[in-house]
Parts: sequence; C-alpha cells; structure tokens
Amino acid sequence: MSKKYVVDLTADERTELLTLIKKGRPGARKIARAHILLLADEGRTDAEIASSLHVSLATIERTRKKFVEGSILVALNEQKRCGAKRKLDGGQVAFLVALACSDAPEGRESWTMQLLADKLVELKKVDSISDETVRRRLKENQLKPWQKKQWCIPKVDAEFVWRMEDVLDLYAEPYDPQRPRVCFDESPYQMVSEVRHPLPMQPGQPQRYDYEYRREGTRNLFMFVQPEAGWRHVKVTERRTKQDFAHCMKELVDIHFPEVKVVRVTLDNLNTHTPAALYEAFEPAEARRILRKLEFHFTPKHGSWLNMAEIEFSVLGGQCLGQRIGDEGTLKSEIAAWEDRRNEQRSTINWQFTVPNAREKLGRLYPS
Repeated sequence: MSKKYVVDLTADERTELLTLIKKGRPGARKIARAHILLLADEGRTDAEIASSLHVSLATIERTRKKFVEGSILVALNEQKRCGAKRKLDGGQVAFLVALACSDAPEGRESWTMQLLADKLVELKKVDSISDETVRRRLKENQLKPWQKKQWCIPKVDAEFVWRMEDVLDLYAEPYDPQRPRVCFDESPYQMVSEVRHPLPMQPGQPQRYDYEYRREGTRNLFMFVQPEAGWRHVKVTERRTKQDFAHCMKELVDIHFPEVKVVRVTLDNLNTHTPAALYEAFEPAEARRILRKLEFHFTPKHGSWLNMAEIEFSVLGGQCLGQRIGDEGTLKSEIAAWEDRRNEQRSTINWQFTVPNAREKLGRLYPS
C-alpha cells in the first residue's frame, strides 16, 4: 500500500542530513530521525527502516508526517505531539521557577524534582504532575535547584577598589630588575600515608590504591613567585605565625634578592602579614633594615584572586601534591623537584587583567 506521507528530499536537504550525522554532536534521537529521512528518501519500507535502525514503526510514521506537513527542522527536533496540551502553562511555569528559587523545605538541603512536583499538587496548582515534567520545565529556564556553588562574595567598597587597582597597576608596570615584583602566599597541606600498598599499573589495568589512609599531620607552604621571571620557591614550615612570616621576608631580602634596591611584594591582607611581625621577630635595627627593602601591596579582603601566587599554588597542587605524601622529608623533596623543573623551564604567568578591564567589567561594583 502506498504511503500517505512520502519523503522526497532535495539535494540540499540530503547534504544537511549527512553533515548532521557526520558531526555526531546532536542527540541520538535527532541522528536517528535523520537516518529515517535518508532511508525513506531512498525508498526503503518502514519495516526495513525499523529493522535497520531499531526504532518503532510509529516513530517512522511520525517522522514522515512531520517532514511532509512541516519541514526538515520540525521532523528533526523534539516537539509536542499534535493536539497534546502542555502540562504547565506560562503562569504555572513562572510559579514553578519562583518556587525552585525559594528556600528548600525545613529539614531538606535543597529542592528535588519530586519535592517540587508534590508542592505544586499540595498548593493545587495542578491535579498531578511527574518529576520529569518539572525537570523539563526547569531545564528550559536553565535552573538546577539541587545544585549549589560555593562562591566568594566580597564587600566591594572604596577600600576594595583602591587595593585592587593598586595591585593591578603594579602588575602593569614594566619589568625592573632592581625593583622586582614578588607574589607571596601561604597554604596548609595535610600529609597522609597509605595504609595498604597500592597495586602497580598493568596493561589494561590502572594503578589502584586503597580508599583508606592515615593522617600524618599538617604543614604550611609559603609560596614566593616572580611571575615575569619564571621563578618560584616554596618553603615548608610547621606553622604560619607572624614569626614565620618575618623569617620569610628576611629570606626574601637576604637570600633571594640581596642585590636589588627594593622588592615589591603582593600578599593577602592577613593578620600575620604585617610589618609589625618583623619587630616581634628581630631587633628593631634588623627589622628596619629588612623593611627598607620591602614594599608591600595588599590585595583586598576576599580579593585573594588578585594574588598570582594562588595560580602557582594551583599548578603545584595539580602537578605535585595530588599524590599521598606521609612525611615532611618526602614532601620537601617532592616540592623541591617540582620547583627545580618549573624554574628550569622558566614558566611564567601571563596576567592580562588590568585597571581598564576592571572598570569596564566590574563597573557596576564600583562605589558611585
């Protein structure tokens, strides 16, 4: 019996469908419908297409109908069935979105699809609704109420702005070997050791290690970075007190940059990062001598992303500290090997965010 909906593709339509299939980016359903149209255009029967693509006869007939009555775009894309009424109208969808953006019920961390569906029924917005329908409507509005993201929410005021622009101006200055820029930061590290020996890698089998581990105490890592010169140094200490900070500044001046006029240091606005710490650790004359060769530039509170040392810490964590290290000696040797390799490569940091960028992108945050 002749088909009521006959697929007759133009040359351009066949090319479009073949390109779609070759890219492989669309969903599996769209690719299946593209195959249905191509095979139907070749004169294959519905039974042959169903056997070849493992789809139902109803799907083939529906795809034919959408192509003939609509267009190739209509046939390829998921659309509501003819005569089917959308479960939620515009007002109901708006209420669902507002509900999903509200606080979750008491005793629950966040909304789930089933909770939202039950709430709509409880409030008599609908007689019944599935959690899948709720998920689809929220997806259309780019909402995922079960997700939360930890974020830094700074208080942006004049204090924040002037400290940010001071650091950005420092980064934008030309390189001066007599006045080097050094970024300084610190980070804790939890040492852990293996309880059971890992199983080595084999062909077809990755290395396997046990989920159980033993805590071996913490250490503090001080990071020195000279971004444009491709130099960095990591110092491992037991604590992060004012005295530790003071000795780091002395080491910076006397060991790493003894011949320069002044070292301009970018560092976070922590209570231990203060010039007074040097007077607590050294005699006044010694403290004054060290401070004469230091120029501090503090990032704003909750603005530590402006410190390029954080970028280097991220590299250190990804390249070296992802393994389990159970003692201080191994920690120091592993970090030293990583440090030597990075310094030999002279790996630099290409900072591109400037004051004009800040005023353009963060203009709404500036005090008016």
